[in-house]
Amino acid sequence: MSFLSETNPANALIIGASQGIGLGFVQKLLQDDRIAKIYATYRQPETATELLTLANAHPDKLNCLVMDITDESQIEICTQKISTDINQLHLAINCVGILHDSSLQPEKGLRQINSENLLKYFQINSIAAVLLAKHLLPLFKHPQPSVFACISAKVGSIGDNRLGGWYGYRASKAALNMFMKTTAIEYKRRTPKTIVVTLHPGTTDTRLSQPFQKNVPPEKLFSVERTVNQLMDVIENLKEIDSGEFFSWDGSKLPW
Repeated sequence: MSFLSETNPANALIIGASQGIGLGFVQKLLQDDRIAKIYATYRQPETATELLTLANAHPDKLNCLVMDITDESQIEICTQKISTDINQLHLAINCVGILHDSSLQPEKGLRQINSENLLKYFQINSIAAVLLAKHLLPLFKHPQPSVFACISAKVGSIGDNRLGGWYGYRASKAALNMFMKTTAIEYKRRTPKTIVVTLHPGTTDTRLSQPFQKNVPPEKLFSVERTVNQLMDVIENLKEIDSGEFFSWDGSKLPW
């Protein structure tokens, strides 16, 4: 039985819900009668029009909150707002991540590395997640089964790295995996019914992957809807013993 059925009705939080996989999770959970409340964070209203339209259509179920996860004070304020409305959280999925933007491209070699870009990768892909774990802990301190999941990436696996390159992205996702593994150990002591995992979504047709899709076979390029369905299957089949593990979209465990 899924933990969501055990906790029915459940409360969910999607971090980074303005587009891509995060928005896909919101759309799926809105159709799930086991979910009572969905809290969804976004950084800028101009890139969150679809999310905000959904909130207007589902005012009793979906609550949108502005949060920049590189700012711990904003994480704290956001979790305090959620805490005034509910006292239990059963599912949190951190979908925030960066691979490239107008001033940032994954490095092909050592000559392209600079400290400013590395700090940006780590701030968004790694540090933000462990700050979320810190501030969400009180909402997970209840006796019902819960899941805290972070979207990672297979290229963050040290054991699987055979091509090199992409220094900042790889290292920041490896750091995310270590942060969540360590969080899982502490959560086991402090909120033992909460499962903490990192998830590899596969190559999904989003803005993050678009510049790098040309070498991806069509059957390996997933729609957002397919990715979300696959990851929800993984999440719903998790057991307490799985806390601290790194899972691929098909439910297989990935090497560290």
